[in-house]
Amino acid sequence: MLAGLRGSITVGGVAAAVKLMKCFYQKQEAALRLEKEKANAELQMLKAQLHPHFLFNTLNNIYAFTQEVSPKASAMVMGLAELLRYILYDCNKPLVPLDQELKMIRDYIQLESARYGEGLDISLQLPDGGGYRIAPLILLPFAENAFKHGASQLIERPWISVDISMNVDWLTMKLINGKPGQLKTGMPGIGIENVRKRLELLYPGMHALKISNMEEMYIVDLEIKLSDHGE
Repeated sequence: MLAGLRGSITVGGVAAAVKLMKCFYQKQEAALRLEKEKANAELQMLKAQLHPHFLFNTLNNIYAFTQEVSPKASAMVMGLAELLRYILYDCNKPLVPLDQELKMIRDYIQLESARYGEGLDISLQLPDGGGYRIAPLILLPFAENAFKHGASQLIERPWISVDISMNVDWLTMKLINGKPGQLKTGMPGIGIENVRKRLELLYPGMHALKISNMEEMYIVDLEIKLSDHGE
């Protein structure tokens, strides 16, 4: 009986020791994993600090070099720098002033239009922001698609019309762009699907989006109820 008791104690002790060792190694593994994740997070933070600094320094150097060589190229570099600065530093906020978002849209369209020279027929109507705020980069994907899947696909007479207006606290955007008649797909691109999801999450019951794929044009009708600076 005593021998059996000693045996059971021994087996129990071994089992307990194995369990303790297992817990020890699991905790050690978790600590190492946490340390690795912390190191990776610090590396990503360092990259986030380093890359924009390098990028803007390089753009400033290119801007200085092109000022005398090509004023048009110089203006494009400055426009790109302003656009990137807005995306990197201002768009991490939930809401931005509507005036800033509209300026970004204007700057983007000017940059894209420079590639076409006089060959692009562009109409752009923008309102005064009036102190309202909007989710950043909620309008840009539509402008991007107008160029990528519209103007760039047309060999002759590419055209885009962008009309954004305010009615009290409702923003309305009507964007129309020409497209080749043989292009039968709807507004393509992951950017549009992402903006649909963002609208549903950020403006539930406070927006309306309709995209029409006509024979020779795309039409985007968007309405968003905005908040003012006090909300």
